Amino acid sequence: MRLYKSHNDGKQNHALGLTTRLVSRVLNRIMNSNLRIVSILLVGGACLAQDGLVIRIRSSQPWPTDADKIYVNACSAVERELGVSRPLRPRVTLVLGAHENGAYLDPREIRLTKWDPYMFAQGVVFFAIDELLPERERLAVAKRAVTWAGSTVAVDNFRK
Repeated sequence: MRLYKSHNDGKQNHALGLTTRLVSRVLNRIMNSNLRIVSILLVGGACLAQDGLVIRIRSSQPWPTDADKIYVNACSAVERELGVSRPLRPRVTLVLGAHENGAYLDPREIRLTKWDPYMFAQGVVFFAIDELLPERERLAVAKRAVTWAGSTVAVDNFRK
């Protein structure tokens, strides 16, 4: 049996090839734009999650994989405990491989000799509470406390 090729087959194959290439290009563009969107969302989500957390490692310490989660949960715990309606995300730098453990208010650093999630959480809670009551407000509260202490009179003073 012989197969005969019609004259239109070449045009149809050419048209089919053009259509296939066009559809392939459109799908590639859609996939590339979707990948860009997903990448932006993932990076943006990570940035939002660690709004104020920066991690610096000074020695050969392993990367604290759960630091972001602990940071967000410690901030959320302070929000719940103190009834805060706005999200707390204090600026904090975690320094691993420090000479001693401590939380330092001026550089806003939590320095740890090695990764300790409990010490880190304590430091984040400290800075979250500090964000709620900044230095100016702390000084005002302290001044009111001293004023109130001076304005109270002991009952024994009235017995004369």
